[in-house]
Amino acid sequence: MENPAQNYIRFLIRFIFGFAGNVVSFGLFASPAPTFYQIIKRGAVEEFSPNPYLATLLNCLLWVFYGMPFVHPHSVLVVTINGVGIVMESIYIILYLRYSNKKQRMWVFKVLACELVFFAAAVVLTLFLAHGTKTRTLIVGILCVILNICMYGMPLDVMRLVIKTKSIEYLPVMLSITSFCNGLLWLTYALLRFDLFITISNGTGAVLGSIQLVLIALYYKSTPKRGDKKPNEVQLSSADGKISPV
Repeated sequence: MENPAQNYIRFLIRFIFGFAGNVVSFGLFASPAPTFYQIIKRGAVEEFSPNPYLATLLNCLLWVFYGMPFVHPHSVLVVTINGVGIVMESIYIILYLRYSNKKQRMWVFKVLACELVFFAAAVVLTLFLAHGTKTRTLIVGILCVILNICMYGMPLDVMRLVIKTKSIEYLPVMLSITSFCNGLLWLTYALLRFDLFITISNGTGAVLGSIQLVLIALYYKSTPKRGDKKPNEVQLSSADGKISPV
């Protein structure tokens, strides 16, 4: 049986990893900022898709709900970073609406309405039909993991393109490294006080991140150097993939 000193040390180490995860995740949430700077400069969203920001918003909403004391206690750091994510994704969506055309705007409103209805239904059904934090953790955790797995599928097309072209032109190096570190930090956080759902989410993220790093190492030299090429514009923080801090 662990003594109070061991418990405190474990809590402190977990807090440090969680805090570091918050810092790295904030960087990932901020990564689309250059894209929106360009959108504001041009005065139009052009062909940029709002889907990554809409998906990330729902992802953050679910994880904030997951981290509530009445669902999964002792998850303050999960709530804080995903709360920040909700604010930042909301800003991106508002800017997208400001600079989009009528057809693009209607699509965003439809998806937002569906997401809010789904989230509200998940909250109401969980709170009224599931009693106790264990049952609530199971239900909300499964929803979070399903959404995360769907979002993790996004970078697979880019990874296939890298293998096909033997070029990492469309795989941002720094973002891939940051995403891998983010997954690793949150995975460690989850293992120190075992959390199955954060472990699955970030274990998957760390594995995919490591595959991206392997691809970068394999094809970095074979990537054509184009001095006059504009830097890749980033819609999300994981090589056209997703932001998933937890």
